[in-house]
Amino acid sequence: MMNKKNIFGFGEEVAGYKVKVLNEREVRGASGMLLFFAMLSVFFGLFLNDFIVSKIFVTIFLVDFIIRVLINPKFSPTLILSRIIVSNQVPEYVGAPQKKFAWTIGLLLSSVVFIDMIIFSYTGIFNCLLCIFCLIFLFFESVFGICLGCKMYDLLTKNKSNYCPGGVCEPHEKKEIQKVNSIQVSLLIIFLVAVFSLIYFNPFTNKNSGNNQDNLQGQCDLSKILKLKQ
Repeated sequence: MMNKKNIFGFGEEVAGYKVKVLNEREVRGASGMLLFFAMLSVFFGLFLNDFIVSKIFVTIFLVDFIIRVLINPKFSPTLILSRIIVSNQVPEYVGAPQKKFAWTIGLLLSSVVFIDMIIFSYTGIFNCLLCIFCLIFLFFESVFGICLGCKMYDLLTKNKSNYCPGGVCEPHEKKEIQKVNSIQVSLLIIFLVAVFSLIYFNPFTNKNSGNNQDNLQGQCDLSKILKLKQ
């Protein structure tokens, strides 16, 4: 039978580590799942003007983070699912204290969005900005393994993060495979300039259309397109 000490807590004790740790592979997997459904909810809200998916996602997000921060990460549904998926991978241990700080930020943000969206039915620009903020956090966590909340932990507290992903908390010299030369930088700049030029000049616009104004008004209205196909 599990006692109170086993139920409430944050992080796991692993031999050889001076602070409690979490498995970064599980954390990144859970962040990736949340990022996917967050982007899906944003898509429904912005392009289909349907906020039901967003309300469901915000509720799930808040409940998941309440469990993570206030009870125990080991009981978080997204982390449990992620643990099952990456169970064959070698664990990568990260310090639990900075993760708790980062997830507390997520808990606060999701609480505000939940109150505004669910209780007061507010779906304005303020909620959009908070959602974008959460998306940025989830994106960096899941794609690059960079915990922005953990960076804030180092800046806003007197404590120092331990056992960061990729060993970035400890000083080390970059390996040859990690270095970027001038040719690579030049290619990256050319690529970015090309992308922004493509967006700005938009060569795919149908200039021969008889009614450009109608096309501009209707090109992003996906709800009308879906109704027409029905």
